[in-house]
Amino acid sequence: MYPTTLNTNEVKDSTGAEQEFARLSTSERQLIFALVSEVPSRPHRLTVSHQETGSGVNARRRSLVRIDKTIAGQVDTTQTARISGYAVVDAPIGQLTSDAELAHVVANLVSTLASKGASTTILYDGTGYGAEALIKGSL
Repeated sequence: MYPTTLNTNEVKDSTGAEQEFARLSTSERQLIFALVSEVPSRPHRLTVSHQETGSGVNARRRSLVRIDKTIAGQVDTTQTARISGYAVVDAPIGQLTSDAELAHVVANLVSTLASKGASTTILYDGTGYGAEALIKGSL
């Protein structure tokens, strides 16, 4: 369960510095947080949402954690641009008796994004294999 504010290293930037987010809205299946120090014309949001479909053994849940950041244009500085990054877990919850397999998949995702080789350190600077592929468009 998410707290009302994220202010004790739950969210970091690429230098590893803490970024503070405060809850903007809550509904039954969605939370939205805003960066505390954001510029109003350039929102920086963290969204968590869930959608369930099907029933019985065919029940599925799609869970999303998403970051959207609006920046000043770096080529045309009169425009803004939005960058979005998100992780989605699409799970056959009707076929699961525990969260163990979901935890394995999330661990695989997080580790490939934030580590490289035999590293046991989380890399926030975008140099993990998965993060590098997302940032540079490389394979």
